Amino acid sequence: MSLEGHYAGVVTRTAAFAIDVFVIALLFSLGGNVAEYVISRLSGDEVSLSGAPAISAVALAVWAFAYFAYPLACSGHTAGMALLGLRVTQVDGRDLRGRGAVLRTLALPLSFLVLGLGFVLILLRRDRRALHDLIGRTAVVYSWDARAAHLKFLAKRPPSNRP
Repeated sequence: MSLEGHYAGVVTRTAAFAIDVFVIALLFSLGGNVAEYVISRLSGDEVSLSGAPAISAVALAVWAFAYFAYPLACSGHTAGMALLGLRVTQVDGRDLRGRGAVLRTLALPLSFLVLGLGFVLILLRRDRRALHDLIGRTAVVYSWDARAAHLKFLAKRPPSNRP
């Protein structure tokens, strides 16, 4: 049975989110190190961004917002979602647009409030929509059929050179 187009479950969504958090942290850390190096070289003084936690927190929030909103608006998925075969659509199944991606991303922190109760909705609702999905009028669905992709890959394998 193909899962393509079916609402994504809590385990797959959590795994995709964990991948995205890892990528956000990794790229933010690398970017911070590059920024410290460049600023230190240009100014001639040793610069450490860890000495400015407020600036670092704002920069991380802006980076996380951009990481989620931009790819959702362009392709309907983040890196973690793409890796696990998930896509965010409008609730009616149409492709997600920029405004919907921004609204969903801005509402995401609300799902964490009160011990993450916004995410419990994924377990309780038939359409598996969390609070931020309800606010953004979005749904997360499986976007590819793993079995069909595997069969397609096998069909395209080059012939072996054996006699």
